[in-house]
Amino acid sequence: MGRWLAMVLVIIGASSYGLLSSFIKMAYDQGFTDGQITPAQMTMGTLFVWVLILFHKKSWVNPFKGPWIKLGLIGIFGLALTTVFFNIALKELNASLSIILLFQFTWMTIAMDCIVKRRLPKKAESIAILLILVGTLLAVNVFETNWEQFSLLGILYGLLSALTYSIFLFFTGQVVSTLPPLMNSAIMLTAAMPVMYILYPPTVFVHENGTTLLLWGLLLGFLGQVVPTVSFNIGIPRIGSTLAAMLGSVELPVAVIAAYLLIGEPVNGLQWLGMGLIIGGIIISENKS
Repeated sequence: MGRWLAMVLVIIGASSYGLLSSFIKMAYDQGFTDGQITPAQMTMGTLFVWVLILFHKKSWVNPFKGPWIKLGLIGIFGLALTTVFFNIALKELNASLSIILLFQFTWMTIAMDCIVKRRLPKKAESIAILLILVGTLLAVNVFETNWEQFSLLGILYGLLSALTYSIFLFFTGQVVSTLPPLMNSAIMLTAAMPVMYILYPPTVFVHENGTTLLLWGLLLGFLGQVVPTVSFNIGIPRIGSTLAAMLGSVELPVAVIAAYLLIGEPVNGLQWLGMGLIIGGIIISENKS
C-alpha cells in the first residue's frame, strides 16, 4: 500500500469520528436518551469488530496470550468512559462545543506525559498548549456567548471525555502488544461491555423502539468504532503516529461542518479562527523536531 493511500485512510478514520457527534444529536432528536444510545453504539460497534475478525484469519489468535488485562483496563477507562462522557456532553450541549471540549485531550495528554515522566513541557509543547487554549476560547465564541444558556454539567462531562480520551491515547502508547490490531481493539471493546451494562442495563433494547435503537447503534458503532479502528490500524503503521495525529486533527473541522450542514448549528469567522489555532497547536505539539 502506498503512503498516500495510508494518509487517506487516516483522514477517513478521523472524519468518521467527526461525523459521529451530529448523528448522535439526530438520534437524540428522535427521542432517544444517552442511556439508550451509548449502550447501543458500544454493543453494535463491538459486534462489528468481532465480525471483522471472523473474516480476517490473521486476527485468529488467542487473546489471552497478549497483555489482555492492560488492554481491558484501557478499554474500560479509555474507550467506554469517553463514549459515556461524550454522549452526555452531546445531550447537554451543541455538537460543535462538545467536540471542541473533547479536543482538550491534546494539552491534557502533554500534561499527563510531563507528570508521569516528571519533566517540564518543551518549548513547542508550551506554545501548543497556549494556542489550543486561546483557540478554544475563540472557537466557543467566548466574546458573544451567553454562558447562561450552557449547561455546566455538559461542560464538565465534555472535559471529562477529553481526560479519559487522553488516558486512552497515553496508555495505549505504553502497552506493547504482539496481537493483531483488530484483536487489540476487540479486547478493549469487549472488556468495556460489562461496565457499560452496569451503567446502562441492556434492558433498554427491549421496548417498542428497540429495532430503531439497534439501527442507530449500528450506524454509530460503524462510525465510532469500526471505520476508525480499521482505517487507523492500516494507515498509522505506514505513516507514523506523528503524521497521523496531524491528519487526525481534520476531525474538528469535519465535526463543525457536519453540525452546520446536518443539524443547522451556526459557525462564524471567529470560531473558524479558533479551530485553526487548535489544529495549529496540535501540529506543533506533534512536531517532534
